[in-house]
Amino acid sequence: MSRQQVVLHEVSAGYANRAVLRRLTLEIPAFTTTAVVGPNGSGKSTLLGVLAGVIPVTGGAVTHRTDRRPAFVVQRSKAADTLPLTVREAVAMGRWGHLGWRRRPSRDDRAVVDRCMDRLGVAALARRQLGELSGGQRQRVLVAQGLAQEADLLLLDEPTTGMDATARRLIADVLAEVTAAGVTVVQATHDPDTAAAAGHVLLLRDGAVCDAGTPETVLGERPAERFPSLPRQA
Repeated sequence: MSRQQVVLHEVSAGYANRAVLRRLTLEIPAFTTTAVVGPNGSGKSTLLGVLAGVIPVTGGAVTHRTDRRPAFVVQRSKAADTLPLTVREAVAMGRWGHLGWRRRPSRDDRAVVDRCMDRLGVAALARRQLGELSGGQRQRVLVAQGLAQEADLLLLDEPTTGMDATARRLIADVLAEVTAAGVTVVQATHDPDTAAAAGHVLLLRDGAVCDAGTPETVLGERPAERFPSLPRQA
């Protein structure tokens, strides 16, 4: 069985009349974390959208290892923070793909939601409205929602932006746990420490892959110096 989770062959994609990805060919290895790095506008979010299937390709082919739908965690700033949802309701949305339109959540579904809230440290906030939370808390809720989907491919768009060091370590530990359990993780990041801890790194620039491989080969020994466009978070 192939060890590649997703393979892109000469994929082009973008928005309206603006091309972002240009004949992109790359492989996403299975059962590890891939960090997608590069300056703003390089195509990181577009690549995640293509992998998630929410941005159609205009050329080329995307081949997934399985037919299971990926879980996609967007940036908090792009999420509807003002929706009248509690934390529990937001995380429970991750079960919708398993429920369909008619089936009510089962005891197992509720248990999954509870576990995901516990793992991201938001269980105590279960009855709080999303709009009452800090930005970092809301982002952890979104990651919990992604975990609740129990997908074999988890896509995250800068999941730790704006978080303190403790919250970033929590996210990193959770992602390490899910990859060890057989989930493939792809995350776009501007944080060189996050990229350096990944198993695989893709460097994008102007919609093309500049480099791909281990953090050591792509980022070097001092990633913050190698890529000053990736600022170290406080």
